[in-house]
Order: sequence, then structure tokens, then C-alpha cells
Amino acid sequence: MNNDDNIVKQELLIKALSNMLNQTIIRADYNLKALQGGTIGRVHQVTGFAETADGEKQPYKMVWKTQKKFERYGDPDSWRREYDLYVSDFKQVFSDSFRSPECYHAEIIGDEIQLWMEQIDGVSGLNLTPAMVEHIAEQLGRFQGRLYAERPRILHNQPNLSKVEYMKNYYLRYRSWPVLYDYIRSDECEIPKHLCDMLINFDTDADEIFNRIEQLPIVLCHRDFWVENIFYSDGKLLLIDWDTAGWGYMGEDVASLIADEADISHMVDYYQKCIPAYYRGFSQYADISSNSKHCIHELILAMFGYRLVEWFKFEESPKDRSTHLHTLQKIYEMKDI
Repeated sequence: MNNDDNIVKQELLIKALSNMLNQTIIRADYNLKALQGGTIGRVHQVTGFAETADGEKQPYKMVWKTQKKFERYGDPDSWRREYDLYVSDFKQVFSDSFRSPECYHAEIIGDEIQLWMEQIDGVSGLNLTPAMVEHIAEQLGRFQGRLYAERPRILHNQPNLSKVEYMKNYYLRYRSWPVLYDYIRSDECEIPKHLCDMLINFDTDADEIFNRIEQLPIVLCHRDFWVENIFYSDGKLLLIDWDTAGWGYMGEDVASLIADEADISHMVDYYQKCIPAYYRGFSQYADISSNSKHCIHELILAMFGYRLVEWFKFEESPKDRSTHLHTLQKIYEMKDI
């Protein structure tokens, strides 16, 4: 416990455990194990024994997440979004088969949020099989289609959700960065010409492309829907890291599922199978026949094109640079499917 940031406040732990165990807890010991978290938040598994008022000791296991205030471009309140969602009625939009972790206690102390949450198990990351990923896409479609059709008041009363224009502004910010914009147009660029041309053509047609994207249904998006944030167990999904959640266009999360550090060897297969699965799930709740032309490839390029160029240009590891190029190549192969 050398780092003061890693010292658990006993009163907060007791509040969380009392809610978790549905009993009055008077004291508890704890051990911390650092878990893989995001680039900003700190995540620990907390284990130990909780003591009840009658002296009974019960073992427990939960997750403690802390996150200090930070600035995300175009989304200034995202640092506290998970806190805002967990202390609201937001969880009522979920179902047993598609949900976030249970939060036992949420606290905001100055410019830091603290969340005490359910320890989750399941298959995640690159351990997800292609069949699981296809099912995830269909479940996502069901979730977004149901909310699109039902329009629950709980959801529309949430004050801290990211804005629908976030994805477009993210792309425009990258495009305005000369370091990348000029790089893919220069003779010094090490990215193969056909991949550069794919990105340049997107820039040229961006206004028309976004006009098409903006005709798509606006849905609740997780906006960080990549394999490390998805846990799959017995056909059910549990999603972590809701700090970027908000309004977006139909298909944004599927684009992430397909292209955001996914299994490169299966990317094209995911593109072929996940999009129909997603639309199949969505159409169970909403008629989307007027939106038969999806824009998933365009969304992938808007969300990940320049990001992959950035990673390639500034990466020192030859292996990682090759991975970024390979990903761009797979995106290229999707364009005529």
C-alpha cells in the first residue's frame, strides 16, 4: 500500500459491501490486485472478508475503479459519465442478456470518481470466437433496436451523454492535422498507395458520405465497443467502460466491433457476418427497410482510418507497425463486399 491512491477508504468499502451483500457490514479487510484498465482510470480487484454486526465473516470479491478528471476532445464531461449513469436510473434500459456491471456504490470526491462494482467473468478480448462475435452483433442490434422503438423516458432524461456529432467531429479533427493529412499525400509516406488512396478518396467525398450517414437512425451507442470491453457468458453480454456512451448513428458500435483492435485474421469475416446479424437483431424491434444501405465501411474509415495512420507513423515497433498496416489492408478488402 505504498501509493496513497491505492488506499481504500474503509467507510466507502463498507457502504459498497453492505449494498453488495444486502447486510449491515461493520468492518472489512481487503487485498488489492491491479487489473488491466483503460488509459486513464485505475482498476483493482478487491478481495477480503466482510464482518457483519453479529460477528459473521463473509468472503467477498468486487472491482474498484477510480478515475480523475481529464479532458476528452469534444466531450468535456466524459470523465464523470459513468458516475452520472450509475447514480441514475440508467440501468433500467438494460436486460438480463445485455447489461453493464452492477454498481454497489458510486462516489465523487472533488475531481475523482470512485465506483465499486460487480466482479465479472466471461470470455473477452481476442478469446472471443467468431460465432460469439456474430452473436454479440445480433445482441447489440436487439438492444439498440428496442431502445430506438421504445424511446424510454429514462434514457432521454440523461443529461450527460455524448453528442451525436461526436464521431464526425472526431474525424474532422484528425483530418485537420497536417502531420497526418500531408503524410498520406507525400512521397515519404510508407503506407502503400492503394491504402492512402482509400483514405484520400474518403476525404474527398466526406460531405456526401456524412450526408448518407446522417440519414441513419440515431441510437444509444456505447462508443467504445471493442472486444476488451465485452464479456460473453452463456449467450449474455456484459459491457464495461461506459464513459464515452451517448447518441450516435446506427452502426457505429458494429464498426468498432469489427475494426477496433479485433482479430485481424477474422476482420473480413466479421464484416460479412456481423452486419447482417446486427440488422437482424435491430429489425426485431424497428422497421429499418428504408435504411437498407448501411454505412459500416464508411464509419470504419471515419473512426479508425486516420487513427491507424497515426499509430503507424509514430510506432517504433516493426511488429506493431505491420499490424496497423495489416488492419488498413483488411479495411480495404471490405470496401467491395
